[in-house]
Amino acid sequence: MLDNREQQFTLEVTVVSAQGLKTPSSFLFSHRLRPFITITTFPPNASGSKNRHGFQTRVDDQGGVNPTWGDKFHVPIHHNFFAKRYSCIYLHLFTKRLVVGQAQLGWCQIPAADIGLPPVGSVRQLSYRLRAADGTRTHGVVNVAVKLGGHIHSGNTCQTVIGIPVEVVSHVKGMESTCKE
Repeated sequence: MLDNREQQFTLEVTVVSAQGLKTPSSFLFSHRLRPFITITTFPPNASGSKNRHGFQTRVDDQGGVNPTWGDKFHVPIHHNFFAKRYSCIYLHLFTKRLVVGQAQLGWCQIPAADIGLPPVGSVRQLSYRLRAADGTRTHGVVNVAVKLGGHIHSGNTCQTVIGIPVEVVSHVKGMESTCKE
């Protein structure tokens, strides 16, 4: 039998594109955007330790204010990710600067409730308005696709599941229905 710490799903997150990005006025030398996105989950993992899975798209040198990536990431999530109220996936959008390093352009969070608990293999297309560092809305939008994959198991975990059929008895007006034990 599996321990709860071992039961995980994979969530395939495809960072498709972003639109309407603005070049920060704080850029001194270059006004060219070279955006990329980082992905993290909250809570970080099942065991409660501080280890995080971090993912990053490639830098889009050509897209400017409307970058496209199409990068796919297989994000491990705990089986109760969808049951926790504050579970989410964080996306942070940065631009790579030549002289000073990276600068944050915006962020958004994808609540587990927005993903829902889709059937394994189904794809959901989601779009989110980016937020500035202080939480105010920006003009930028990020587009992602999410697909729930199967369980990640460690070792041989074949199990037999037994279900008990249930008979549904409908109530019709004027008729009494009984349920046999």
